[in-house]
Amino acid sequence: MTLPTDKPDGRLDVRTLGSTDALPVAPALGISLDAAQMPRESTLVTHRILLISALAVILGAVAAWVAQLLMLLINLITDICFYGRVSDVLGPHANQGSFVLSPADNHLGAWVILLPAIGGLAAGVMARWGSRAIQGHGIPEAMEQILTNESKIPARITWLKPLSAAFTIGTGGPFGAEGPIISTGGALGSLIGQLLRVTANERKVLLAAGAAAGMAAVFGAPLAALVLAVELLLFELRPRSLIPVALATVTAVGVRYATYGAAPVFPMPDVAEPGGWALATYVVVGGIVGFASVWVTKAVYGVEDLFEKVPVHWMWWPALGALVAGVIGWIEPRTLGVGYDNIDALVQGHFGVTMLFTFGTLKFVSWVISLGSGTSGGTLAPLFMIGGSLGALLGSGVGEVLPWFHVDIRIAALVGMAAIFAGSSRAFLTAIVFSFETTRQAACLLPLLGGCTAAYLISALLMRNTIMTEKIARRG
Repeated sequence: MTLPTDKPDGRLDVRTLGSTDALPVAPALGISLDAAQMPRESTLVTHRILLISALAVILGAVAAWVAQLLMLLINLITDICFYGRVSDVLGPHANQGSFVLSPADNHLGAWVILLPAIGGLAAGVMARWGSRAIQGHGIPEAMEQILTNESKIPARITWLKPLSAAFTIGTGGPFGAEGPIISTGGALGSLIGQLLRVTANERKVLLAAGAAAGMAAVFGAPLAALVLAVELLLFELRPRSLIPVALATVTAVGVRYATYGAAPVFPMPDVAEPGGWALATYVVVGGIVGFASVWVTKAVYGVEDLFEKVPVHWMWWPALGALVAGVIGWIEPRTLGVGYDNIDALVQGHFGVTMLFTFGTLKFVSWVISLGSGTSGGTLAPLFMIGGSLGALLGSGVGEVLPWFHVDIRIAALVGMAAIFAGSSRAFLTAIVFSFETTRQAACLLPLLGGCTAAYLISALLMRNTIMTEKIARRG
């Protein structure tokens, strides 16, 4: 690898290494740095890093509470709309920390078709008269502000984004809450950075810290949240960035543990270490899911292009897309809402072959059309359900035809979940670490590594941009 030389005498300026393809400079390399006549300042903890770290701790706690309040608001709207009550706001998973109330058990019949459309209309109205920046699934919008606007997110996004997401998801929209929560946490960090006298880079760190804290608070996955920030928001591995973000995620998870306990969000029964044939199967599953990740990404933006041709004002598009979600939700109620209980069922092996095919297909159609209509909602949970269904379906097929491979359908589902996220977002390490932290099954690490690697390679070969960057690329 040839490193760029950005000083007249040919020496590297380590202060710019975060924007190159070089390895990060670690403090342990101090002697080597001196020998190469390279300054050490980028490896040191300065008073500015301590200041930003202190702000990140406060931000982590605030973002954690905001994330939990948003989840409670989603549950409240779901409880009122689908069950006509306010008695189960904490939901059946409160002891696990995901505390999500499912709308799948409603008895509304065909009336359920209208509820997502009402939420979509609310999101469209807020986008038109509030800010169109609330549309989308959160992470691409945060990336765009970092890349093009010095990490400055308008203050009104801090309340418009979670409010619009609460309406769309609470009324049955087939989205995850994690995207809006990440976006809201990032907006809080950006707001703090704009109110205080900090540099553009420090504001970026605060934005990433808030976003990572939101994710960590929902899923209890601090390391995955840190890696997500590095892969999608920070674009560097340096103490000035890692230390504040790490402290923010630890603080957020501490708040979550204090409130809801330390159980994994997606509890998975203990599984055995896979044998050679089973491991090879999981790698193949990851590769096939990699093809699916390309298709899913192209489908989302293809639907966006179709809505651009609809001869009505864009404010109405989310309601139109949500009508489709409502019809599908009437046919298969499990497709409605956040659906973390469906992820539970997948990693526990509770879905049969017919359910895997039906649910995975309908969830895909519902989510792609709804998200492509320009509403507000997350991508991670729907991708996990789609990829998990496909992975479990493939694993089940291999188990029927080649039983001596000893393929575990639960591991196949988890590999499918991680692989579709790795392929569609190219957040390769995040997919692996997140899947481990939310299930705490060490036996799944090797299948996850193999499956996500295969998915990443397929995606990189077939798709130039990702589900996170395509929107930014289209805007130039």
